[in-house]
Amino acid sequence: MLQIAANPLQPLIDVCDAVLQFWHDSVGLSWGFSIIALTVCVRLLILPLTFKQVRSMQDLQRLQPQIKKLQERYKDDKQRMNQEMMSFYQEHKVNPLGSCLPLVLQLPFFLALFYLLKGDEFKAEIAGQESFLFIPDLAEKATGGVLVVLIVLYVTTQLAATAVTAISADKTQQRIMFALPFVFVVFIINFEAGLLVYWITTNIWTFGQQMVVKKFFPKPAPIEVDDFDDDAPKPARGKPRDPATAAKAAALEAGDGGGGFMGRIRAAMDSAQGANAGNGAATKTRNGKPAKAASKAAKSSGKADAGGGNGAARKTPPPSSPRKKKKSKGRRR
Repeated sequence: MLQIAANPLQPLIDVCDAVLQFWHDSVGLSWGFSIIALTVCVRLLILPLTFKQVRSMQDLQRLQPQIKKLQERYKDDKQRMNQEMMSFYQEHKVNPLGSCLPLVLQLPFFLALFYLLKGDEFKAEIAGQESFLFIPDLAEKATGGVLVVLIVLYVTTQLAATAVTAISADKTQQRIMFALPFVFVVFIINFEAGLLVYWITTNIWTFGQQMVVKKFFPKPAPIEVDDFDDDAPKPARGKPRDPATAAKAAALEAGDGGGGFMGRIRAAMDSAQGANAGNGAATKTRNGKPAKAASKAAKSSGKADAGGGNGAARKTPPPSSPRKKKKSKGRRR
């Protein structure tokens, strides 16, 4: 293994070296295709985190209406807006930086390959042995037309990958992400050609991966939100929201005897009791005297209505049976 003194990435450099040697010596691939195979291995290694990134991006897309509403409300107070946004993310268990996790995890592998290609031993091993496509030497910096082609390929693939991954970002973030490939050109012109092959390959993988995600993981529907105010106190569920409605509901529930809601209910119940008593007496009346029983029932109903209006019902005794009167007359004779 290649030894690079005082490098904290030395274990990862050794791993990258072993993977490259495996694809080149054991499988028989060229050094260029070995770098491509190393890139594929790295992307497969972080694939579970990639699915987590997809879910995080979909959650952000689903919550975009609420996020935009918060940003619009606190646009004049950046500190308050940041506090509200962090509280909102915590409440919905969404990590806005989750989409950056795969890119962050790729960075150590990129740096390990960077140090590996700069190592004198590895350079001596692959320098001038074979070309890859139009690249004469992967361990040296590209120059001339080769550099121009590599820069064009890098910028094109990076923009394509950004176009399919920056959908959930706002306009400011999208502008930054689309500007980064052109900023990185200043740095990549000093990289070895093998590093550019690695970077172009990972951009192509990202683009293809996002196309698969679009097909099998459709974009979620955004949440419909109404106007809301976090500073306003939220009324308790099931209670009136304003003082006038609360007072009216309290009056209806408490009642005031004859004039209240409960008083009217009691009056109606007493009236119904009186009517039932009168109807029972009328059905029991025989020997051609229904009118007298009906009048008594009406009187008792009127008394019940009057009692219901005062909040206290008076019960009327049932009328005497005609048979009893007949018997009493018989005794007198």
